[in-house]
Amino acid sequence: MTPFKFPVINPLLHNELRLKIMVALDSLESANFMYLCEITDATRGNLSCQITMLKEAGYLQVDKSGSGPTARSVCRITHLGIEALKAYEQGLRR
Repeated sequence: MTPFKFPVINPLLHNELRLKIMVALDSLESANFMYLCEITDATRGNLSCQITMLKEAGYLQVDKSGSGPTARSVCRITHLGIEALKAYEQGLRR
């Protein structure tokens, strides 16, 4: 009998805040930084770090406009991000 082995869980998504960001963006077309800050109850600094990590992994696209206090960042989940989120969910279900 082959022993049960747990599936490999994506460590990038296995973080509460990054998972919240991904789930939110999976259900929305896009969201601006301040909205994500509000719904995740994250600090601006922490949210910025986590978004950067997800962007560098290719899971998010971040479009910035303006500069200084009027700067605006809008985030969108990429196709790669959608696939990673699906695989993460399937891994948890197994």
